[in-house]
Formats: sequence, C-alpha cells, structure tokens
Amino acid sequence: MERIVFKIRGMDCAEEIAALKRELVPLAGGEDRLAFDLLNARMTIETSDSSLTTDRIREAVRRAGLDATLWDDRLDQHGAGTHAPFWEAHGRAVMCVMSLVFVCVGFAAHDLVHGLTAALGSGASVPPLAAAFYALAAVAGGWYVFPKALIAARWLRPDMNLLMTLAVIGALLIREWFEAATVAFLFSVALLLESWSVDSARRAISALLDLSPRKARVICPRDGDVEEKPVEEVLVGAIAVVLPGDRVPLDGEVTKGFTSVNQSPITGESAPVPKGVGDEVFAGTINNEGAFEFRVSRPANDTTLARIIHMVEEAQSRRSPSEQWVEKFARYYTPCMMGLALAVGLAPPLILGGGWGRWFYEALVILVIACPCALVISTPVSIVAALASAAHAGVLIKGGVHLETPARLKVLALDKTGTLTYGRPEVQQVVPLNGHTAEEVLERAAGIESLSEHPLARAIVRRARREGIAIDRAQSYSALKGKGAQAVWNGQPFWVGSHRFAHEMGLETTEIHEQAEALEDAGHSVVFMGNDRHICGIISIADEVRPNAAAAIREMHEAGIRRVVMLTGDNEGTARAVAAATGIDDCRAELLPEDKLEAIRSLARECGHVAMVGDGVNDAPAMAAASVGIAMAAAGSDAAIETADIALMSDDLTKLPWLIRHARRALRVIRQNIGFALGVKAIFVLLALAGQATLWMAIAADMGASLVVIFNGLRLLNGSETR
Repeated sequence: MERIVFKIRGMDCAEEIAALKRELVPLAGGEDRLAFDLLNARMTIETSDSSLTTDRIREAVRRAGLDATLWDDRLDQHGAGTHAPFWEAHGRAVMCVMSLVFVCVGFAAHDLVHGLTAALGSGASVPPLAAAFYALAAVAGGWYVFPKALIAARWLRPDMNLLMTLAVIGALLIREWFEAATVAFLFSVALLLESWSVDSARRAISALLDLSPRKARVICPRDGDVEEKPVEEVLVGAIAVVLPGDRVPLDGEVTKGFTSVNQSPITGESAPVPKGVGDEVFAGTINNEGAFEFRVSRPANDTTLARIIHMVEEAQSRRSPSEQWVEKFARYYTPCMMGLALAVGLAPPLILGGGWGRWFYEALVILVIACPCALVISTPVSIVAALASAAHAGVLIKGGVHLETPARLKVLALDKTGTLTYGRPEVQQVVPLNGHTAEEVLERAAGIESLSEHPLARAIVRRARREGIAIDRAQSYSALKGKGAQAVWNGQPFWVGSHRFAHEMGLETTEIHEQAEALEDAGHSVVFMGNDRHICGIISIADEVRPNAAAAIREMHEAGIRRVVMLTGDNEGTARAVAAATGIDDCRAELLPEDKLEAIRSLARECGHVAMVGDGVNDAPAMAAASVGIAMAAAGSDAAIETADIALMSDDLTKLPWLIRHARRALRVIRQNIGFALGVKAIFVLLALAGQATLWMAIAADMGASLVVIFNGLRLLNGSETR
C-alpha cells in the first residue's frame, strides 16, 4: 500500500474537503483511503493502484478548484519553509479590502450625484460611474468564490460558492448594484474570518512546536568541550547539558546533577517535578534552578513532544459525530434550499399572480441566507480548539470522535495498580514488639533485605534510607523460598518473613496475630522481623494510594459520573481497602485481563457509555472494548500513547474530571453553534417569505452568525475556563 501526501493550497474549510472527496473518492477506491489535515492543508492518499499517479491526483484536485503539490517533511520541520508567497498568504485580505474600497467609492459617487437617500434606495437611479465601482466591488469580493462556483455548476454539485455567485449575479441582473456589491464584500469577509479561524487553531498547534529548542548543548566525547548543535543532529546516547532557565532540548535520562523541572508543557502538572540521576526528562520542559546533564534517549523527531504534536495534528482529521452529522446535513441542505429559492421565485407569480421582480428578489435573499458557511465552520473550529487546549493541559485526545465520548459517560472503570495507586509498594507502618524500637526493627530488616531484590525488600530499604538510617549489610544471607530470608546481622542471627513463616516459627502470640490480621484486612502485606527468641516487630507494606485519588473520585461524581468502578487483579482485601480510602462505588478484585474485558462489556450493556482508565498496556483489551480508553501517566510511554484513545500525560487523577467537564463544554459549544446557525437561517427564511428581508441584511446576518460561531468555538482554546 503506497502512501502519498500532498500540500493543498486553498484548503481552508470543510467545503473544500467535500469538493476534494467528490473528485478523489472514486480514484482512491473509498473514503477510508483519504485523510485530510485542515490545519496543515495536507491530504494523504493510501492506494495499491499503480495507475493512480501523482499527475492524476493533481488533475482531480484542480477539478475541485484547488492546487496540489507533494508534501516535503524537510520543509515542515519546526515550521521552517512554511512561509507562503505573499499572494497565497494575504490574497483573500487584499481582495476583501479592495471590495470594501470599491463599495465605498461607488456609494460616494452615488451620494454625490443623487444624494444619500437615493444611494440607499433602488438600483434604477444608480449613475454609471457608481454602478461600475459596485460591479468592481462584486468582482473583487467574489474573486475566490466565482471559480469554485463555476466548477460546482459544471459538475451539478451546488455548494455555498454557487449560492453566493447566483445571488450576486441575480442582484446585478435586477440592477440592485449596491446590494450585489455588499453581498460579495460581506461574503468575502466571512470567508476571510473562516480562514483566520483555521489559522488561529493552526497557531495553537504551532505553539507546541515552539516549546522545543532548536539547538542543544552537547558534550563532545573526545575533549569534553560543550558545543551547540541543531537538535536534529544530536545522536541517541549523546550527553547534553541544560542550564537553569533553559528548555530541555530532547528526551533523555539524567546522568549528573539535581534540579526541578516544570513539566506543564508535556504533562500539565502545575508543580515543578524534582529530577535527579536516573530520572526521565522530556523535550520542551523547563529547567528551574540547577544545571544537569542527561543522556539522549530519543531522536528529535521521536520525542514525547514530537509524538504529541503528531497525534494532535492527526486527531483533527478524525471527525466527531457532530462533524459527520453536519457534513451529511449540508449535503442535502444546500440543494433543498436552492429548490426552496426556486419555488419562492416562481410559485407566487405563477399561482398567486405576484410581481416577478419582488419574488425574484426574495428568492435571492433565500439563496444568500441558505449559505451553509456558519454551519460547516461551527464544528471543526470548536473541535480543533478543544483538542489544542486539551494538549496544552496534558491531555492528548486522539480525534474529535474521542472528544465527544467523555461528555456522554455514565460509568468510569479504573485499574488500581499504577492508576489509583503509585504501583510501587511502600512501608506504611513499623510496629515494634517485645521492647524493641521502630528504628531498631527497620535498621535490622533493612540490613537483611538490602541483599534481596524482592519488591517488598526494596520498599523496606527505601524507607530506611528516607529516615536516615545507615544500612549495615547482614552476613551469611540465605533466602527461604516463599517464606522470607535469614542472615547474621551485627553478629546475631535474625530472620524476616511472611505471616505464615512467623507462625511456623512458633513465636506468634494471640495479640501479635490479631495485630497482623488487622493490617492484612486493611490491604497491607505484613513482613515480620525476629530472632530465635521472639518477634522483634511487624512492618506493613502497601501500594500507596495517590493523595489526590479521593478528591478526583469526588469531582467525577460532581461532574455527573454515576458509578466509578475499580477493576483489579489484586486480592479482595487490598481492593476493598483502596476502594474505601478513595470513595469508589464498586470494586471487582482478582480479575484476569479477560475478566476485565468481560466486566467492561457488562457495564456497557447495563449503563451505555463506559470509559476504562489504565496503564495502556496490561489493560489494553478492556480499554479497546470501552467506549473510550484512557491511559494514565503516558508521558514517555510509546505503548500507552498508541493504545489509548485519550492519554493523560501525567499521573494526575484530577485530569479525569477536567476531561469530562472539558468534553461537555466542547459538546455544549458545538450544539450552541449548530443551533444558532440554523436558527438565524430559519428566521431569515421566514422574513424573506414575508417580504421583510433584504440581501444585505441576509448576508450581514450570515456573516454575523459566522463570527459568533467562530469566536464561540475559539473560546475552547482557553481550557482554564473548564470548571
């Protein structure tokens, strides 16, 4: 399967995409073989047909009224080479301004000859000079519209360009010079606003590109000197230096130094994150106070930031249900409105004996107000703004189809380990017994466990180091399979082991047994430490619940989620303890991956839309079966970003209620835009039928509707408004 990518000049709205589809779907062999990136004016075709050459594709694009050139990735790196020629970048604005100037000059000439009242009145009294300037205004305003209208007429595929062209020509034929000029000018303003709104969304994505530095300070392995290199030339494995206040140029692992890093551009975390030797850093994040060195782990085109940008650019081409509905609606809407205009122009004079001039004029008004400009731009602008805003907040949404789904969620299912908890066991309590102190118990246990790689042993060693206890390694260490270990510490024999091992040693009293059972019932694993005379103490270890988990669950309920369910492979006691600590409504424990999959299917049958939140790998089957799969802490994880429909780049659980509110706000804005655009049109159709609407009023209303839906949609760029 060959993949061909083109740059499409002039592709600024859904109408152009629809025209391209009409020409290219038959050639490509199906709509699924085509992908359109409106933000970058990029079109991708996948084909196995060797006869489908680039020349044939270019010819099809020209038939749609556009121009195609092969895409060059080298010219697209960090925005380089993307500066368009002056006319391509500013032609619409120039012709729009020229149209306005001609309208003003024509109006002044008309006013000079016949006065203001005549200038605003019927076209019969328009002097030739004014009529000439009005005609020039119509030509300038329709400069980018008329060629596309001609193509639409040739292929009998009516669109908004044809509607406007017919309205302007009709007004000129009945000598409504001023209104013809005004319609053309205002429509060119509407198209200019539409183009500007797409550019605004494009700039929001480009802002992500600007996060990554163009150069990196790299240590030369030969002499240790530091030299600046373009990030594209830095090899994986190279050692780079980051000074205080600089942005990290590439992904990597800290090899020297300690600092804190502002990761909000990637993960959305508001607080700086400490970084030391062995910690991962991401391109685009900001170093705060200390210089450090790191080993580059990914090339410039494969950093976490680069993958985020790529995903966001691709996401806007995955259309939401609202976009698909608008496209289908517009497909039938435009011909129906042309039919209505024709009926209004013919039926009253033929059936009721009305005046031809009046009803022809009202038919033109209906053609103008029928323009679907505000309708077709309302949804994509909102979707792109919402996707860009979410990316800046550390929430990567892979398409409009996945943006709307969280707004409809009723049930949220979460994995436990790594989602509600940190996924790493930590010491929770040290219970000294038989006259020993907590420090003694921890010191001796850490001395023995320092020789083990078991996760529980690692937890004990970490706790000892955090408390500043010097770890004196034990001697004569021997592991007892499935039970624990024994060793000589400071010349005396000690052992560490499970509850069962302590019971087998015959040293457990009823009181100690009850203490251990209470900890186990709370979901803790217990490690006993003792000698041949008695048990010295109990160490309880558990996977620590994230501190913001309970608040996040509460916010999800406040956001309208009816049930929050935990699905885990852990034991029943631990699961219930975590559920109680976080406010989970329901927990299902000891589940295999296939059990989680069936649980998601069951929840979907009961409640409809359900989300699965996990690590993006182990929970992949359940995430795939859910209405939407959400990966936690996906930064730096290729698998998590690829697997999930939505990736939370940090481990901040409060991003889940934020996502739900953001999706509902986006869906609300989309519905507002669609309702407003259709409402304005319905009102003016009724006014036209009542003989109360004029051409310039209709186009002003349509332009006003376009302005309203564009600015309403762009409000979504400000994700901080989501509450």
